[in-house]
Amino acid sequence: MIRAALIGLGKMGLSHLSIINAHPDIELVAVCDMSDYVLEVVSKYSGIKPYTDYRKLLSAESLDAVFVATPSRYHAEIVRMALDANLHVFCEKPFCLDPADSAMLADIAESRGLVNQVGYHYRHVAVFDQLKQLIDQKTLGKLHHIRVEAYGPVVLRPKGSTWRTQKVEGGGCLWDYACHGIDLANYLVGAPQSVGGAVVNRLFSADVDDEVYASFFYDGGMTGHVAANWSDESFRKMSMKVSVWGDNGRAVADRQELQIYIRNNEGLPYEKGWNTRYTTDLSEPVWFYLRGEEYSAQIDGFVQAINTGRTDTKSTFRSAAATSKVVSAISRSAQTSRTSIDPETVESRPVAKAGFWRAMRQGA
Repeated sequence: MIRAALIGLGKMGLSHLSIINAHPDIELVAVCDMSDYVLEVVSKYSGIKPYTDYRKLLSAESLDAVFVATPSRYHAEIVRMALDANLHVFCEKPFCLDPADSAMLADIAESRGLVNQVGYHYRHVAVFDQLKQLIDQKTLGKLHHIRVEAYGPVVLRPKGSTWRTQKVEGGGCLWDYACHGIDLANYLVGAPQSVGGAVVNRLFSADVDDEVYASFFYDGGMTGHVAANWSDESFRKMSMKVSVWGDNGRAVADRQELQIYIRNNEGLPYEKGWNTRYTTDLSEPVWFYLRGEEYSAQIDGFVQAINTGRTDTKSTFRSAAATSKVVSAISRSAQTSRTSIDPETVESRPVAKAGFWRAMRQGA
């Protein structure tokens, strides 16, 4: 039995609490949060020991693993302390707001052989996993473009500040929403070599961005694009969509289905033209359902890695660090200058060499 603690009891923390506490291989012995009321309720109805200071929790309890679901700015410090205590760590996304912290923590976890995972749950959605298999098997042929889109109704009007809408706490749409699409693109086709043409806009928020758009450039001439907007009230909840183009077809995937268009189906288990695979046919059952199979699947993947002594989880600290580098590069790209279309009538401003910002190669 894995003895574990959960630090952070906000929206995601409470979701994780339900899933973790129901897992047959985990004994959740302690929780930590700054809210006395939340701790009182959780402790009263679950019997789990409450803490308001994660330092005291980590020093007082005999643990095997820690789940971290605090606001993003605290991830680096808490994860470092847990690793120093030789604990396996599951941390919510985004991993760290400073890519240097992400890389440093990945180094520590790997050097100590500790299981490490970040909560990029879209890697555990069966439809996207099926899309990765198509790409890896070269069913679509040589790829030339990928587009990821993330939309949802998080910030729909000017309102009071929360940790998610404070730059130093959560990082805005770029770090909260776009990072999901960026990480999914990294999972499917690998990280880009450079980014450019980034647009990071505020719509309602005073301190952070509400929409993000950027282009990706890969070795071999492949390109990509990410679009994210958390101020889109046409969506009831967060929606993720991926489109991939190759010289033998195209694939479009979201949470519900995978649509595949095949030009030449010789030797392939698909009809020529359009094929559809549904999430209900692709998803494996989970022992506990909350918000989607993927949320339980990622926790179980972490647990099974601990049980088997494997550290190659589907979303390691190292892969999350790569995502953080791309996010940081987009932020820098958005600050570069532009060139007007008509330099004779509109003032011309210099643009980065080759038309895009070589941010990725300049380091994070």
